[in-house]
Amino acid sequence: MNRSFALLIIVPLLIAMVSLGCKRPDEAGVSDKSPAKAEQSEKPAAPQEEPSDAGAVKETVRDIRTHEFPSFADLVENLKPSVVNISTTSVVKPKGFRERQPRSPYGENDPFEEFFRKFFEGAPQHEYKRQGLGSGFIISEDGYVVTNYHVVEKAVDISVILENGDKYEGKVIGKDPKTDLAVVKFEPKGKLQAVSFGNSDDLRIGDWVLAIGNPFGLGYTVTAGIVSAKGRSLGLGAYDDFIQTDASLNPGNSGGPLFNLNGEVVGVNTAIVAQGQGIGFAIPIKMAEFVIGQLKGGGKVVRGWLGVYVQELTPEIASGLNLKEDAGVLVSDVTPGSPADKAGIMRGDVVVEFEGKKVDDVSDLTTMAAVAEPGTQVNIKFIHDGKPKDVARLRTRGSGPAI
Repeated sequence: MNRSFALLIIVPLLIAMVSLGCKRPDEAGVSDKSPAKAEQSEKPAAPQEEPSDAGAVKETVRDIRTHEFPSFADLVENLKPSVVNISTTSVVKPKGFRERQPRSPYGENDPFEEFFRKFFEGAPQHEYKRQGLGSGFIISEDGYVVTNYHVVEKAVDISVILENGDKYEGKVIGKDPKTDLAVVKFEPKGKLQAVSFGNSDDLRIGDWVLAIGNPFGLGYTVTAGIVSAKGRSLGLGAYDDFIQTDASLNPGNSGGPLFNLNGEVVGVNTAIVAQGQGIGFAIPIKMAEFVIGQLKGGGKVVRGWLGVYVQELTPEIASGLNLKEDAGVLVSDVTPGSPADKAGIMRGDVVVEFEGKKVDDVSDLTTMAAVAEPGTQVNIKFIHDGKPKDVARLRTRGSGPAI
């Protein structure tokens, strides 16, 4: 009886287990692995909604297409005839033995010093020629060209080579070491295509610029970049006010033009950092134009002169003068009888504006005063005894030892 009772319990359990095992997979809750359903089950989840700022940035990037970046081909084609290559020959005289110290290998106190001096004093001195390369640009259809002073500084022969290969003999009309600018003249066979000047003051950091020149003798090389900075001082002189660009400049680019995208010259390529890449400097055309006009017209430059000696205004000096900020430059001395003296500017005053433009440092005032035509009236705002003074109106004169 016990056996019968056990069978009554076990048999129904076995039947239930068998029936469950025979059910179709979908009925048992197991997912179907057929290809169609697998694809359906593997569909990615809907992306999460992006933040509004991220979405705007993504939309902006999507709108920038590569074909919208500028091509300079047509612009370069129009500008190349206005650019020239310059080849120079200079005569170099090696230093004589008399200039080399010491003459005796044992120093000046050697008893045989007189013997060495007489022995080498009559040694022949050999001169040798050195070739130089540079660039330039045409400023008038009758053959006036602008380049750097250091390109033609010691040249005895100058060749100006046009884009079509025509070669002419050039002559220096005027040069200005202080701004490293020079004007060369040659006699062309016909009318030339001159450049147009832009306004370098309108340049903004990030603007596109083009350089065309003769780097390493590779004529009419074109490089492009942006304005990296403005108002750079390199310690080369009183009129340092360079445009910095990452357009590639190399030896031979000196004197060549820096163009904006309107095809206007905005700078004269002048200097590079030998240890770096993508760091070149150009003279702003706003300053260069003043110098070029005087060199072309008279062969020399006469700058505006105020008759003041100035120095940087440090926070300590500003505090001692009871000034609220260290803006402007301090007048350290005034030349008696100078335009500044006649206008009432005194030692200890602080110049803060020149012709409506803010003066931040000595370089600013030096540059602004230099491009003021002698004899013209200029307006200067300054601070006297800690109080702003009315604008002083004065007439500049020719160049003097001070600003």
